[in-house]
Amino acid sequence: MHKYPVSISLSSYGSDLVRQRGQLSFVELLAAAGARRIEWREELLTTEQPAELAQAAAAQGLECVFSSPLELWIAGRAQANSELAATLDRAQAFGARWLKVSLGYFTDTNDLHSLSALLNRHPVRLLVENDQTLHGGRIEPLQRFFDEAERLAAPVKMTFDIGNWHWQDQSAHTAARLLGRHVDYLHCKAVARRADGKLIALPPGAADLHLWEQLLQLMPQGISRAVEFPLQGADLVQVTAVQVTALACLGQPRMENAHV
Repeated sequence: MHKYPVSISLSSYGSDLVRQRGQLSFVELLAAAGARRIEWREELLTTEQPAELAQAAAAQGLECVFSSPLELWIAGRAQANSELAATLDRAQAFGARWLKVSLGYFTDTNDLHSLSALLNRHPVRLLVENDQTLHGGRIEPLQRFFDEAERLAAPVKMTFDIGNWHWQDQSAHTAARLLGRHVDYLHCKAVARRADGKLIALPPGAADLHLWEQLLQLMPQGISRAVEFPLQGADLVQVTAVQVTALACLGQPRMENAHV
């Protein structure tokens, strides 16, 4: 069985612990657990030095994603967020090959030509994620954005966050059917509603893994998938390794046409 690349979003270890220990301290842990990619979280950075993190990840053979809370489109502005170019540069300084942002306020008047020109000049690839907001977390605006990006051959792909569709009460399966061909990175988390009504991320159960397996059949073969659910326990390497193994095996090729 082929094992596909697994990434760990460092937010999975909890914001307090990550800020306390620093993101550098997780590099060896992820490598020991069998992860192939580390997702730096801009909102959890404290005093870390970009070059130090980049070098540490490279020494452990980890690829890097830089996750930023930046929204690609600002309401009332035709061009992409004015901070995008600097954020791409910042991602590169952290050794990242990908920058993950959210969609923001996309409309049909937004200027994808200038966005495409910027992205074609930069070595860091852009990933746009469905977030938990009404404007950036629904299928319709994301579909319009990616269809237009595809028409213009803009170098941008999707981060598909399975759990975030719950915040807008939309179907992850419908989203995968309509957006799956654009996906290059899969954020995985199970979601449950607490007694107080708040939605929370959880590690997957068997039913969640089965759903994720089905979703992967609607996406390009072998894409990287990321843990973005709580990783907690006395032995974080062991806890992480269990989840890495589970995700690495998902999405095997269908066998209908195989010869026995």
